[in-house]
Amino acid sequence: MLMPGATTPAAARALEPVLGPPVSVPDPERLVHLQFRRFAGCPVCHLHLRSVVRRHAEIEAAGIREVVVFHSPPAELHPHLDGLPFPVVADPDKRLYAAFGVESSPRSLLSPRAWGPIARAVLLGTWELLRGRARPPVRRPRGGRLGLPADFLITPDGRVAAVKYGEHADDQWPVDELLTLAAAAREARPAATKA
Repeated sequence: MLMPGATTPAAARALEPVLGPPVSVPDPERLVHLQFRRFAGCPVCHLHLRSVVRRHAEIEAAGIREVVVFHSPPAELHPHLDGLPFPVVADPDKRLYAAFGVESSPRSLLSPRAWGPIARAVLLGTWELLRGRARPPVRRPRGGRLGLPADFLITPDGRVAAVKYGEHADDQWPVDELLTLAAAAREARPAATKA
């Protein structure tokens, strides 16, 4: 969904990913898809991120930089970073979550709309664990298990072009919606900045 105040700027910040160099948000040359996920090893988050990984080349070709934030410390995130081609940021104190208004709620797991995706994610995650292709989440993740996802699309000039605050654990932008929102954001750029 487009944010009512689409001109609202996102404060410029340099984020420190668990691996790799600092990441500037906003990015001066690309749109940034800033994803807030739940905890390291979250089966629903894992399933969603795999869909992003499968289409990462297409996302990059659309001029979008992926940046993913978890409310887990780096030590909990490290075992889950294999195969992720984008920066992953640890925010165990939830400072970024607070700055962007991302919340936790029992509805993350209690919403009937989440039950099917949760069951599917747990089944597929268990299969990957048994095959040695995934690691289990920690028993008591820092920040709890009730986090809600959120997605932000931030333009190079720092405007928040679109935002989605998830209503349950599996409520985030699918890749097709992200690509559509990015195309709309590029079309909405002020005439002076269009190349």
